[in-house]
Amino acid sequence: MQTYFKYWGKAKASDETGPSYHLLPYHCLDVAAVGRCLLIADKPLIHQLAKQLNVESVWLQTWLVFCLAIHDLGKFARVFQGLKTDLSDDLVKANPRMRYEERHDSLGFCIWDELQNQISEGLSQKTNQSISCKHWQPWLEIVTGHHGMPPKKSLSINNFFQSEDKVAALTFIQDVADLLLDDFDFQPLQDKALKNQLKAVSWQIAGVAVLADWLGSNQEHFAYCIQEKNLNDYWQSDALLSAQKAIQALPEPAKVKAFQGIATLFDFIKTATPLQQYANIEPLTDEPQLFILEDVTGAGKTEAALILTHRLMSAGLTDGLYIGLPTMATTNAMYHRLSSVYRRFFQPNSNPSLILAHGARQLSEAFQQSIALSEHHSIDQDYQNGQHESDQELSATAYCNAWLADSRKTALLADVGVGTLDQALLAVLPARHQSLRLLGLGRKVLLVDEVHAYDSYMQKLLDALLEVHARQGGSVILLSATLPQTMRKNLVDAFHRGLNQDSPILSSNPGYPLVTHTPACAIDKTEQAIDTREEVKRTVHVQRLDSEKVVIDLIQTHIANQSCVCWIRNTVKSARQAYQSLLNAGVSAGQISLFHSRFAMIDRQAIESDVLGKFGKHSTAPQRQGQILIATQVVEQSLDLDFDVMVTDLAPIDLIIQRAGRLRRHIRDQHGNPITTENAQDQRGLPVLYLHAPQPGEDADGKWLKPDHAGTQAVYPHIGQLWLTAKTLLDKGQWTMPEDARYLIERVYSEWAIYPEALERQSIDAEGADKSRESMADLNALALSKGYTRNSGDWDEETRIPTRLTEQETISVALAIVDNGQLKPYASGQQYAWALSTVKLPEADWKKAQKLIPTELTIKIEELKQEQKHLRWLEIFPLIESTRTFYNAKDGWQTDTGGNA
Repeated sequence: MQTYFKYWGKAKASDETGPSYHLLPYHCLDVAAVGRCLLIADKPLIHQLAKQLNVESVWLQTWLVFCLAIHDLGKFARVFQGLKTDLSDDLVKANPRMRYEERHDSLGFCIWDELQNQISEGLSQKTNQSISCKHWQPWLEIVTGHHGMPPKKSLSINNFFQSEDKVAALTFIQDVADLLLDDFDFQPLQDKALKNQLKAVSWQIAGVAVLADWLGSNQEHFAYCIQEKNLNDYWQSDALLSAQKAIQALPEPAKVKAFQGIATLFDFIKTATPLQQYANIEPLTDEPQLFILEDVTGAGKTEAALILTHRLMSAGLTDGLYIGLPTMATTNAMYHRLSSVYRRFFQPNSNPSLILAHGARQLSEAFQQSIALSEHHSIDQDYQNGQHESDQELSATAYCNAWLADSRKTALLADVGVGTLDQALLAVLPARHQSLRLLGLGRKVLLVDEVHAYDSYMQKLLDALLEVHARQGGSVILLSATLPQTMRKNLVDAFHRGLNQDSPILSSNPGYPLVTHTPACAIDKTEQAIDTREEVKRTVHVQRLDSEKVVIDLIQTHIANQSCVCWIRNTVKSARQAYQSLLNAGVSAGQISLFHSRFAMIDRQAIESDVLGKFGKHSTAPQRQGQILIATQVVEQSLDLDFDVMVTDLAPIDLIIQRAGRLRRHIRDQHGNPITTENAQDQRGLPVLYLHAPQPGEDADGKWLKPDHAGTQAVYPHIGQLWLTAKTLLDKGQWTMPEDARYLIERVYSEWAIYPEALERQSIDAEGADKSRESMADLNALALSKGYTRNSGDWDEETRIPTRLTEQETISVALAIVDNGQLKPYASGQQYAWALSTVKLPEADWKKAQKLIPTELTIKIEELKQEQKHLRWLEIFPLIESTRTFYNAKDGWQTDTGGNA
């Protein structure tokens, strides 16, 4: 019996039937067999990797399969074997003096490092080649780091391995080399150029290793075996056959349908907008490419981006799509929007998967329906019955494989993904399994909406993502209504770094709307100014309102005339204050809706649905007339809302323009009913944006926004940019789109922007804070150029590197009710009831409320957390007689310290 058959690799729970463990050599071969199936010649992945490394596909597949076969060398450690002591007397005995203080993945790399000279000698003698295993180091770092993090190095092996363990590991490596590396050419491994090229490609290969290990550990396909077999017999009769079944259980990549024009993708488009026409005819290059689409709100940017996406897929340049958005609310809206369209990218006999990827996606009913559908229903049946996707319900068009849906890490492997940008940004941070995210993004179009909406920290991470995405062959489409020149240049530079090319020189004064395409077929096509659709060409007048009382009077006047009104406030506190002021002024509670972020998820979903019903694209006069929405920034992006009258607190110019995009967004008659006639004009008169702001005088100082607008300055600390925004808008008195868009943005954000000297200190402080956030992003982001290795980033299992920086810490609090002495979720009776009962609060708010929880309930809360382990990461707040004033479904959380949104 070979000594390596005395080691277990996988073990079952005590209540499972069948063999209690799986021998380690067999598990290693299982994972290698899965890798072989993932990297077979009829799949594009192996050819893509081989092209990037400048090696032959067959050579690379052979080498990677061998590397995967020794991915779990660390499990030969006696300390690992001692984790299970009751499996069998045939296995090695635990050493009670040895403690399992390091993970087996790191132990695997270190035992290989210790044995490499012996491996080199043995292989050199057998093959008559001069083989030095020191050149294998980066490859072994990749496969031993299969649990989502690169392995540690330089551990003291004798603290974890006994002599017998080292012999078993060495013998296994030699026997696997005999099995898998027959007549293999080792010389390319010594090429320094290959070692350097591997650094960029290593992240994708690490993703393959993670995926292979996950699939190779699935008991449904790999039955546990405890009998000794010849390795070749097990490889041929067990591992390879089981791996084929495991791969077949995965969703088959959908086959792309040839692009046949706009009408086949969007049958509702009768006349394409100029931007959509551009997307339809712009020549594509044969390499990864970046598009930045800047156009007015309502110009059809999303449709144009999807037209480009389908063309890139049809040309064989990409295989799928991931859309990254700023918030969960905008992501849910896009998921609904895309679910009726995405199948048209693919051939009718395909089952493309559409995945929702964000932190609360389990709360999306549509997404959950699509998972259930994938388990019980074949979309093929609908096509066989002659039923076209446009005739089906939402749940029948959003095909979602349950395996892909099981984890946000695997979600990016789907054909089409919709999620927060955060899920993609995790691919460039030292987060566990980030390599799997990178692999999933691989040959996809990365489509980022509202690209202007991210702060300097996220922008810097986005630059890093664009660089690595270009390097691994992906194309990018970025959408924005308004993008500062410096931001556009940074994005273009980042993408070209990934291509290892010089960036094109961009115009300092381009037109608007603007499309940036790089690399383009011709250098004079890099930047193209285009027209926009006639319906969104308009002039918006600006009037300043001096006080909240003036705003309240204005709103009352307009609702008396049956108009619907929105007032966007910059803080939750001021939104609630406005809501209460309107009630105090005699406005009926039935006419006012309050929408901010401090609602339990179940109530927030209901409010969002109600708001879309009253003020959405298809709302009618009876639903809209005399209605008021008091909201924070939650309505600023991507929600398709349309108001007759809009008031906004002062904010930076790009956000003001964004908010104004919700003012008379669609064509309606004088009563507010939609007009669907082509080329019709809006009948509601001249649009006016009311700006609630102080007078931007030349004598403004650091107290300019205080006391009435102190919350605004807390949220948007660059007081100079706020002053310039108000000054620019009020001096002009109006703006015309698209002609004024570039001027407005550059007037506020350009390096030559001038504001009163008294505002400089606070403005410089704000700029310093921005630079600090950029530096933090540089510090947090992976140094991807170093390759998949431990010193590429701050890899620490205990530290969670954020995708966003916030000025104040927030706490996730689950609201509870007391029923017969038991704590139950506020959203009782719902699936995911505790998640639906959760609200995010500033830490200061939570500390105030926490003090009022009675001692007896504090004890019950701790008992509940012990019973339901998933609640350990939440705070729980019981709504009882003494605490009920803190929360209600109409107003949300009642006590706050002022934060935004």
